[in-house]
Amino acid sequence: MGMTERQRAFLEQFWDLYREVKAPLHYSAVAKKLKISNISAYDMLRLLKRQGMVASQYLLPKKQPGPGRSTIVFYPTRRAAALIGPTLADETERREWERLQAKILQALRKRKGEYDQVLDELLSRIPQRKSPLLYSTEMVTAIVLQMCQLREEARARLLKEARKLILTGESGLSALAGLPLGLTLVEEANRSFTNNLLSCVGRYQEHLTRLSAESKEALSDFFLEVVKAVEGEKV
Repeated sequence: MGMTERQRAFLEQFWDLYREVKAPLHYSAVAKKLKISNISAYDMLRLLKRQGMVASQYLLPKKQPGPGRSTIVFYPTRRAAALIGPTLADETERREWERLQAKILQALRKRKGEYDQVLDELLSRIPQRKSPLLYSTEMVTAIVLQMCQLREEARARLLKEARKLILTGESGLSALAGLPLGLTLVEEANRSFTNNLLSCVGRYQEHLTRLSAESKEALSDFFLEVVKAVEGEKV
């Protein structure tokens, strides 16, 4: 049985909290951080444990001689790590992603509105990407550059709407996947670019589900930086 959206969101928040404290957590600490009741936190952790996403252990009080009352604490399993995917806490991933961001923004500043070559390079490279974060980063950039194929008024309006989408959070990143399909109906859009972009949409949506909450937030921020760059704002 698959996880619900609510369970997935809770697991991602629990994962981030676990990495922050670097230790198993009592359900009351989770409840306080997530601003929910102790009962809700405990019930969700028990549910995730049954799904194999969370494990628990009992700790005896420190500084107390003899037998004492143990405390249950929870921590994410390897299965949860595999589901959530790489995070920006991974130094190798972080460095590679930072290099990719700088490369993209530099190319956009250099081209100053002439993005066909940049878009062509992105679309030839995206299918080879194995990292969900790097794949998604180049994909959202390609979507922005495809919007830049439109006439000035249409481009400005679409970029404005895209900004609004991203500011809604994770759902905005998912909604971007629908833009390439919409561009197939626009006459001035380059058909070759649009078709190549459409062929990558399925994997983009799949990769988004594997990104951590931290990575999704960073990806949203980068998308806004790309929009600023093509609109001529200082990045």
